[in-house]
Amino acid sequence: MRVAIIPARGGSKRIPRKNIKLFCGKPMIAWSIEAALESQCFDQVIVSTDDAEIAEVAKEYGANVPFIRPAELSDDYTGTLPVIRHAVEWVSEYQAQVGYACCLYATAPFVCPNDLRKGWEIIQQQSCSYVFSVTSYAFPIQRAIRITENGRVAMFSPEYFNTRSQDLEEAWHDAGQFYWGTAQAWREERAIFSDGAIPLQLPRYRVQDIDTPEDWERAQSLFNSLKY
Repeated sequence: MRVAIIPARGGSKRIPRKNIKLFCGKPMIAWSIEAALESQCFDQVIVSTDDAEIAEVAKEYGANVPFIRPAELSDDYTGTLPVIRHAVEWVSEYQAQVGYACCLYATAPFVCPNDLRKGWEIIQQQSCSYVFSVTSYAFPIQRAIRITENGRVAMFSPEYFNTRSQDLEEAWHDAGQFYWGTAQAWREERAIFSDGAIPLQLPRYRVQDIDTPEDWERAQSLFNSLKY
């Protein structure tokens, strides 16, 4: 059995009710649910939540909410791995054995069904624990600076001050959209950022982290410009 698991707790602090706040005409979580359904990769699309309102919105847009996430997995400090492990184990025990699960974030309106399909193809064809989306940094991270306590600047890596940008190794970061994984990898809570994972590269214009009100406004502008 293949399942999409969308973690969506109700306690967002920086953007209250972020998971169901209207984003370009729909509750934010609806975009992830619809992409998962459209991909046709999954036997079931599940939302793992502790919140009754989120559960109702999720069901309205076609997802299943077969359980309410336990309180001990719904605080500000619980990571993604134990949440997905809980969902995989619950479905395997009460419904059908899970072979693969894809963690799909509720705040990923730029996720494309075709990317989910590509991730599924890769994890089937290659020996790996995970496949997840990444994108490149727009500026060489080796040239990053920090602002000091006295308001001045300092380089994180001053040894690269005189190195040409084109001579620096390109760096990548998690796109924050989806993570295909084997059920065994999720059960064992294997590290995602490791040599057991294969990256699926996305262009930077289709990636936007949404953690602050400023992020939200930028994401809506970008989303509208792309005419999703």
